Amino acid sequence: MAARTVRVPISQPGVYQVGALVAAVVFLAGLVLAVGESPLQVFAALLRGAFGTADQIGRVVNTLTVLLLCACGLVFTFNAGLYNLGIEGQLTLGAIATTLALRLFGEVLPGPVAIALGLVFGIIGGVLWGVLAGALKVYGRVSEIFAGLGLNFVAQGLAIYLVFGPWKRPGVASTSGTEPFGEHLWLGTFGRTEATPVSVLLALAAVAMTIVLMSRTYFGLRLRAVGQNPRAADILGVPATRQLLLAFALCGALAGLGGALQVVGNFHRLTPTISGGLGFLGLLVVMLANFNAAWVVPVAVFFSALSVGSLQLPLVLRQVDSSLAGVIQGVLVLAALIGRGLRQERAAHGD
Repeated sequence: MAARTVRVPISQPGVYQVGALVAAVVFLAGLVLAVGESPLQVFAALLRGAFGTADQIGRVVNTLTVLLLCACGLVFTFNAGLYNLGIEGQLTLGAIATTLALRLFGEVLPGPVAIALGLVFGIIGGVLWGVLAGALKVYGRVSEIFAGLGLNFVAQGLAIYLVFGPWKRPGVASTSGTEPFGEHLWLGTFGRTEATPVSVLLALAAVAMTIVLMSRTYFGLRLRAVGQNPRAADILGVPATRQLLLAFALCGALAGLGGALQVVGNFHRLTPTISGGLGFLGLLVVMLANFNAAWVVPVAVFFSALSVGSLQLPLVLRQVDSSLAGVIQGVLVLAALIGRGLRQERAAHGD
């Protein structure tokens, strides 16, 4: 029998959300003017810092691929009504598992096979950490927020222990990470840039999968039902517990894959801060995208360019620091949440 698909309505940014974002842009422009700089000059500096050279574009692409994987995973948990703050730990466990696989098999298997095995290990590591957070939520009655944050600390502590302990570089323990893997265990790149075609393909596949699952399948419909009202979903025959665990597993798998790409595509080693904050940045992306997978790509491109481009700000403009990127991110997300709240308030009153 052919698999059936269903069109699931997906939320679009409303008038209140667009208005709130416009207000945020006006506020940010005023902030830049207050420190004595031109908003247009800041914008131009960000663009040059992100897209001025092939190397900079490569760094934007590498950041974007991992960010897309994390954001796509979070689309599942957010739509299930879960605030999966454990995304950082899931990414880190994926990186640790990939490093383990490359240490075990990197010198005994052909490079491409070892890399593929490392990616699989990364996915498994992320799934295990995600399902653990889910199990604490559904069986232990522990809030996914506290469970996730706790597991983040455990994952980062494990990474630090391995970098400074069993996996430390010969003769020295360095904050730069473990001994780099041989180039046969590196993903190929576009020309001389840092961007890797495999990472791009995996990220695009994740986006396509997320859009299809959330907008054209009964899985997406059930996930939304659980997110809206778990008890009502159970009464209607939708197994809420299974849906919640599946959401955590999917998110963990994509985040773990992102961690794997950090090892084989970006750093070529395990570092104490291998996540680079991309898991938490993914939370901002999804909130700004209104939990809609179709909007994740443009928002993630913006944040990736902002993260890379902001590094050039202090070199070009005296009164502006790279920390402005964090201010921009925070203000935009706050505006998106305010707009979403106003939209829900209007819907509740039937206006």
